[in-house]
Amino acid sequence: MDRNDPEGAIAAAAKRCSNWGRWGADDVLGTLNFLTDAKRREGAALVRRGASFSLAQRFDANGPQRGWRRRTNPVHTMLDTGVDAERGTQGFPHGIGGADDVIFMPLQASTQWDGLGHIFDHGLAYNGRRAGDVVTSEGDRFTGIETTAGLIAGRGVLLDVGRVSGVDGELPDGFAITAEHLEATIAAHGPSARVGRGDLVLVRTGRLTRARREGWGDYAGGDSPGLSFTTLDWLHDTEIAGIATDTWGLEVRPNEFDGAFQPLHQVAIPHIGLFLGEMWDLDALAEDCAADGVHEFWLTAAPLPVTGAVGAPVAPIAVK
Repeated sequence: MDRNDPEGAIAAAAKRCSNWGRWGADDVLGTLNFLTDAKRREGAALVRRGASFSLAQRFDANGPQRGWRRRTNPVHTMLDTGVDAERGTQGFPHGIGGADDVIFMPLQASTQWDGLGHIFDHGLAYNGRRAGDVVTSEGDRFTGIETTAGLIAGRGVLLDVGRVSGVDGELPDGFAITAEHLEATIAAHGPSARVGRGDLVLVRTGRLTRARREGWGDYAGGDSPGLSFTTLDWLHDTEIAGIATDTWGLEVRPNEFDGAFQPLHQVAIPHIGLFLGEMWDLDALAEDCAADGVHEFWLTAAPLPVTGAVGAPVAPIAVK
């Protein structure tokens, strides 16, 4: 891999890994086509103990965002409160009162999925559509996140690369997770960590663990462990439905090419049509997987179906 030639590497990977036309010219689901009803039945059958794990960070003003490209942490405001009810100012009859609230937030402020309209390559979106035709001031007119409603649920697999290849369960910033690291992690975890068609893969690096211990710092946008650009063939060939990490940007930062910005995204989303999840909280699930040796589970991770959104918050739940 020539660090000085991101353009060439991106073009070559896009050609090797393209799914354009694979499911027809009108397809809007990309790799979610691999997540069939049969795969959901397989995932549901993994529930044995009923142990449930939330994989979402909290959505509040103490979140990781620092204003990069106008991304802020959620702003939560009350519209009606218990004080209003006590004072009798709400105007309701026979003593009834209530509380109500509103939230303002960028849709990718915390635990979220990237939609297929989130990233373009040389002005083209997933399936070869022109970016300007796909996302306008009205939002994503083709692959808006609402097209995934009810679909992202199935067999989840946790690959705890931080535990297998790191120190004290954590990888250092700039650590590029290669396909070899992923395969070594699968081998270390055993048969329950096998990865294949239609799976939802979760990769723990330990970056969020460190942010909780040391403070957010540059968690949102700074240096981080993450997937290597060289994993693109693995991501394509395994035919997984989606992949998520405990980091802000999923791929390693600094990126592996001089002067590049998120080159893995530039192939994975518009060419593979792969759903990428970021800022997932995998720590409690990882502890449980390490304790019982089982790294597969039922995972439901439906994004908030905001019409036309190019990404959306998600509250994933893993059940073992």
